[in-house]
Amino acid sequence: MPQKSSTLWFRILQWSAASVLFARGWQHLYWDAPFRTLLWDQAWMEGAVQTVLGMDWQAYVTHPNTDWWIQQMVFGTGVFYVLAGLVAITVQRWGRAGQVVLWMSSFSLLILAGLYCKEKFFFLGQFLEYALQFTAPAVLAWVAVAPERRFNRSLLLFLKVCIALTFTCHGLYAAGYYPRPGYFVFMVMSILGVDEVAAVYFLQVAAALDFILSVLIFLPGRVARIALAYAVFWGLSTTIARPWAYAYVATWDTVLLQWVHEAIMRFPHFLVPALALGLSGGFKRLPQIRQQFELVLKR
Repeated sequence: MPQKSSTLWFRILQWSAASVLFARGWQHLYWDAPFRTLLWDQAWMEGAVQTVLGMDWQAYVTHPNTDWWIQQMVFGTGVFYVLAGLVAITVQRWGRAGQVVLWMSSFSLLILAGLYCKEKFFFLGQFLEYALQFTAPAVLAWVAVAPERRFNRSLLLFLKVCIALTFTCHGLYAAGYYPRPGYFVFMVMSILGVDEVAAVYFLQVAAALDFILSVLIFLPGRVARIALAYAVFWGLSTTIARPWAYAYVATWDTVLLQWVHEAIMRFPHFLVPALALGLSGGFKRLPQIRQQFELVLKR
């Protein structure tokens, strides 16, 4: 693989991992995370509380320091994510230590996805929709060892599987297989200026396209590249949809504080498809297209 291409693909991986880590860091530091979904679940935690802390459940949940410690855990995890984000953008300077941090951050994001899954009645789709997010730091750590050798067909296949899982699970929510989030409908209504009926129809069509692209990306040749190109477009569209939709109904500071990080953590939803498209040869004609465009401008 040419050195320039390898460097570009590596930078895309860095941006993907760093964006998730910085955004999740902001979420944990400024907002919250679903740690209480597990730590306040009596069925799951009572035995551990009695064994490790030597407390009965009632004393544990009513103790004034319990929630404070949970808040410190959330805050500490946020600090770790921010530091891991800094490692992601400078990973080659850290060597083995940097790779370990990225693997740890990927595992932490995996646990976070599990907590969201538990919070949402153990819907498998709720867990797998985070595939592109919780794998991004691990993929970066794995590739960082030897970028020129590890941008290969095996990596491409793995990326396609993660893309298919994320887009399929989003489609299951949009189609109504799982309870359709109200903010899905609101965002479509806000951005497109349509009523609720039209918004639901739009989401159903979008879901069908999610399912189709999740199959087509595994086909050979041009079909897969077209599907990946659509994944880049749709991943970018859904990423910017949150701050865009709420910009119409919220003040700018609310949008910055609450919705910008929601967009940033979804950068892998279009960056990873772009990487897969590049590894599939989808950008080979860009230099020729650029030359033709420059010739047209000179006329």
